[in-house]
Amino acid sequence: MKKAFCQRALLLAGCAGIATFAAPVAAQDEVADTASASEQAEEGVIIVTARRREERLIDVPLSVTSLSGDTLIKQGVQDLTQIAQQVPNVTLEVSRGTNTTLSAFIRGVGQQDPVAGFEAGVGLYVDDVYLNRPQAAVLDVYNIERIEVLRGPQGTLYGRNTIGGAIKYVTAEMPDETAVTVRGAYGSYDQADLIVSASTPISDSLKIGASGARLSRGGFGDNLTLGTENYNKDVWAGRGTIEFDSGPVFVRLSGDYVKDDSEARQGHRLIPGQLSGAPVLDDVFDTRAGLNIVDQEVEAYGGALNVAIELSDTMTFKSITGYREDSSTSPIDFDSLPAVDLDVPAIYENDQLSQELQLLYEGDRLSGVLGFYYLDANAFTAFDVALFTTVAGLNAQTLGDVNTKTWSVFGDFTYDLTDTISLSVGGRYTNDKRSSRVLRTTFLGGYSDIFGGTGVPLAVTSDFEGSRTFKDFNPRASISWQPNADHNVYFTYSQGFKGGGFDPRGVTTACRDSAGGACDAQEVFDFMSFEPETVDSFELGWKASLLDNRLNISLAGFLGQYDNVQIPGSVGFDSNGDGTNDTFIGITSNAASADVNGIEFEGTALVGKDFAGDGSRFSVNWSLGVLDAKFNTFIDNFGNDVADQRVFQNTPDITAHMGFTFGVPVASGMMDFIGLASLRSDASQFEAPNPFLDQDGFVLVDASVVYTVDSGLFSIGLHGKNLFDKEYIVSGYNFVAGGTPGTPFRPTLGREGTLTGFYGDPRRIFVTAQVNF
Repeated sequence: MKKAFCQRALLLAGCAGIATFAAPVAAQDEVADTASASEQAEEGVIIVTARRREERLIDVPLSVTSLSGDTLIKQGVQDLTQIAQQVPNVTLEVSRGTNTTLSAFIRGVGQQDPVAGFEAGVGLYVDDVYLNRPQAAVLDVYNIERIEVLRGPQGTLYGRNTIGGAIKYVTAEMPDETAVTVRGAYGSYDQADLIVSASTPISDSLKIGASGARLSRGGFGDNLTLGTENYNKDVWAGRGTIEFDSGPVFVRLSGDYVKDDSEARQGHRLIPGQLSGAPVLDDVFDTRAGLNIVDQEVEAYGGALNVAIELSDTMTFKSITGYREDSSTSPIDFDSLPAVDLDVPAIYENDQLSQELQLLYEGDRLSGVLGFYYLDANAFTAFDVALFTTVAGLNAQTLGDVNTKTWSVFGDFTYDLTDTISLSVGGRYTNDKRSSRVLRTTFLGGYSDIFGGTGVPLAVTSDFEGSRTFKDFNPRASISWQPNADHNVYFTYSQGFKGGGFDPRGVTTACRDSAGGACDAQEVFDFMSFEPETVDSFELGWKASLLDNRLNISLAGFLGQYDNVQIPGSVGFDSNGDGTNDTFIGITSNAASADVNGIEFEGTALVGKDFAGDGSRFSVNWSLGVLDAKFNTFIDNFGNDVADQRVFQNTPDITAHMGFTFGVPVASGMMDFIGLASLRSDASQFEAPNPFLDQDGFVLVDASVVYTVDSGLFSIGLHGKNLFDKEYIVSGYNFVAGGTPGTPFRPTLGREGTLTGFYGDPRRIFVTAQVNF
């Protein structure tokens, strides 16, 4: 299987090479706009803010992909997860059992558990405001200027929890004149979207704008027990902005709101019910889940105040203030059957206040930034674990409350040693305090009162309160050689750090000392807590813009040393010693170290221009990521090193894509034919491979045809996603053992045996239309 996918990846790379050599055939002096994984602006220069200051992409000594909003719209991209199809070594998925919670991995580093107490491995920023929690983070793509994906640890400039990388979601700036845009979409599964944006200047220095979105779609499948849709979409969203720009002073006040009333997304059983004998359903998007004591609801809102003051020709002061809040309820039916075998209703509530101050300097030979960052965040999680088929009315409730107060100071400067060689150095000191309260109670007689149940508290199995401060310094250094403006050869060292904490699902009564007895207070503290993890990355890269910017390439090789890897896990637990697991508990440890090495190759080529009339063009774009991620040590719950039996979760060895844009003038406009094929090799859902949940390699093919009138006032498009209707797993749950030939499945929690999968979107066809006034 891997050999076949290596061959496909080489084929994609070979196509890219053909495009590379074909580009000179139709070389022209004029620079063109080429939609691609590294989108060209009309001027042919891509500007990013990866180092907290505006720079040409080619000048940045790290791996960055920038996708413009215009390109994403033409491709029919509708939410953040879909950009992973064209960025190497990146996985973005909707978390299991949710509609809007994000699981993100870059270069093998990430986090797929959304429970409060676990920190993200990939930082997500909306207009430079960090989103501390993954709930409501599957952002819809509308009214957007660009998305930047920074790969590799970004600890110096972006701080904690960017150990794998960072994703920057940059909303569109308001135009100088009054503008109204109406965009609609209609397609498969009764998809019906409407987005309206408007802005206007009030005076020479003041602008206001707003946008609203109604995004809806029927389900890909059905809940056969409850008679509801499964995998549907029901979202209302809006943004508002006020901008003041007097020249030296720029102020932007923005706010956003999202309400998601989609039905609960429930899983597809991969094995028959071990107690009921319920057969596996034919349609992977159908479910028999019966949990409905809470509705699936997500509400999120926030605001940001961005201020920039030019103090002089060389110095600028910036302030970024952000506040965000979200709340959600989710009925997670692990077993996906009508019986209450392993049912988990959950509540998530998060809020955060952040403040960042920056002082930027831009001189003739020296440029850089000094900054201070502060975050005060709270995350509350409550959930029941109902196991009524094991013991009638048996339920374990967990309440977790995690408060984070973190501050840091940072700096990053670049000095031009000569006209061609520059040296960059930076560092960040972080003080990260985590306070946690974990209360776990066993109930009999039903669900707990927080979910409207009548269960009676039986025993407190975990009562923990602790606080700990983690301190870390993350350095960064790079040297770049730019023999001219079109080449950059660089070597970069960077470090990232993900905060430690306390396991929100830990059970203090499960702690045992060396003699097998109950633990004392310090032993309980150590049992519940886990340390930060770090990545040291060494990257050698080359970026080039060739043939008058008709050919752009970026090639990087990297070595990553991943230490104190946090391994969160859930296992069935026998709390009363009767030989039957009656709940599950969290066991998180810094059990592993690993090496994460790889290469990444991205490129765009304008193959032809004006060959079929003025403005006609043919461009190709590609990416290839090859990752060798291996554990050096992995200590299991029994103290054994099982590194040779563990793999990185959600991390294919090979990711690749090949795309093209073929544009020809038609009547008084331009017709664009856009194609994209993306490849992902075999991937495992968890560190322990599972033949039922793990996904074999696959290819997704998308296509779009978009017509835009020359004036830009109107466009219409036809889009196809997953054209060959590939069926692929993106996440799942596993609470069974056995299942090998001659060994029957054995439930490890509940009696039905939980082995459920969640799937990526099926084939969808939809049309879009946009009118600009």
